[in-house]
Amino acid sequence: MNTFAEYILNEKDLISKIEIIYFLAPKLDIKIDKSIIFKTEIARMFLKYTKAKLDNNLVLTACLLCNCKKVDNAQKLGKVETYAIEGAEHLKKLGFDERFCRICEGVNRYSGISPREPESDILELADQFGAMLMDRPERVGFAPDEALVLLEHRNLKSQYNRYLEIFRKFVEDMDNVDVQGIVNSTVFARLQKLVRESKDVPDFVRKLAVSYSANVDEKINEFTENKRNLENVAMFSSETEAKILNKQLNY
Repeated sequence: MNTFAEYILNEKDLISKIEIIYFLAPKLDIKIDKSIIFKTEIARMFLKYTKAKLDNNLVLTACLLCNCKKVDNAQKLGKVETYAIEGAEHLKKLGFDERFCRICEGVNRYSGISPREPESDILELADQFGAMLMDRPERVGFAPDEALVLLEHRNLKSQYNRYLEIFRKFVEDMDNVDVQGIVNSTVFARLQKLVRESKDVPDFVRKLAVSYSANVDEKINEFTENKRNLENVAMFSSETEAKILNKQLNY
């Protein structure tokens, strides 16, 4: 009989994967809420933007499950340093292999795993950046540029994350891209609005599937294509370039 790990990793469609986890969560004793979906969508967009040579299905599955033992008010309950470790141990019982559990455990630095898996660095960025964009009882979500400053200069100030530089570029670029809605807004502002307006996980997932993710993907494709085209534009005309080359050869 297949384990849950085999079952969920074999499901390649992200929306279907979320629906399965949401349905089975009570039986599997795992947490799934809007914040987890929110962070996973950020990771999905980042992977599409970077075209990183990683197994996207594995990364997004890990993003959905790495916080499976996180509790509300984790700092108050003393769980902030242990929930990722407890989550990895629980995922091992559900059939996930050692490396997958290491990736999930690396969502934060408290376990001290070394060396870190590349996928863990993406989980860390999506988790911390996404958490700052989300509203909390004591504050509204930060603007993307504010969250980026805090991510770089506070959260990861003394840590090395191999994807931080390209993540910064991703956030800066997407914060200047508008997506369609009743009123056009930037990629992250629209995502924040959708999660605020969603009453639960199914409602949020439906809004992502119907009105957001495909639109964002189109915008990312347009952006990266335009960027490539600009990079391929010659600095000088062919005539000027020939003159420069001839002049250099004459020295």
